[in-house]
Amino acid sequence: MLLTIYLALGALAGVLAGLFGIGGGLVIVPVLIFGFARQGVSGDVAAHLAVGTSLATIIFTSLSSIRSHHQHRAVRWELFRPMALGIVIGAMLGAWTASLLPGDVLELVIGVFVILVGLKMLLDVRPKPGRDVPARAGLVAAGGGVGWASAIFGIGGGTLTVPFLSWCNVRMQQAVGTSAACGLPIAVAGALTNVATGWQSPELPSYSLGFIYLPALLGIVPTSVLFARLGAALAHRLDAALLKRIFALILLVIGVRFLL
Repeated sequence: MLLTIYLALGALAGVLAGLFGIGGGLVIVPVLIFGFARQGVSGDVAAHLAVGTSLATIIFTSLSSIRSHHQHRAVRWELFRPMALGIVIGAMLGAWTASLLPGDVLELVIGVFVILVGLKMLLDVRPKPGRDVPARAGLVAAGGGVGWASAIFGIGGGTLTVPFLSWCNVRMQQAVGTSAACGLPIAVAGALTNVATGWQSPELPSYSLGFIYLPALLGIVPTSVLFARLGAALAHRLDAALLKRIFALILLVIGVRFLL
């Protein structure tokens, strides 16, 4: 029964990622938190387990995404390399920061973030290109900030990286492609740190590897990769603007649910 739920969650995350170009973590983390609560997982570790598991799934989904964007020459590798250095450090610090937060506080932080993303999508807020790409030190620092926040929220960073690169006058296709590449170091560093920080937690359910729940990981990965292609195909056939508004409203409801 649980495996079926995780397979369905992976399919939903994949379709939404393909439709809207967002990371599946934005969907996976809230749903896993609600699901873990129904499983009887302690509220002290449910949010941490959801974040760690989400980051682990992004390792696999980002590989497929990177390959696709690289084939279309959409990855700015000269920007990725310095950002990746900051991302690894930031993601490790972010995962460690999340481990220090009580479960209810982490849920509150995630809820506020989900609401902000929903408002951004609903109002179609986009930063206008206002500056050139910073020097290497600036890219390392930006990567550190993106990695830190992404590891706390359990996302691949696209919600943060794409607006930053767009603000720096990087073309949207290249911003999305480079952001997809940045998702891999975020996921690897964040997931490994979640394994380490959760290793000694006594309240974890069976089949957990630190703050990674293996049954959810094994169920989500195959369907999310498969259905991301379906979402991308549907994006060219459906009213993307209407779907985006509907999804934004769903995010707002989820975020408010966390706050309550």
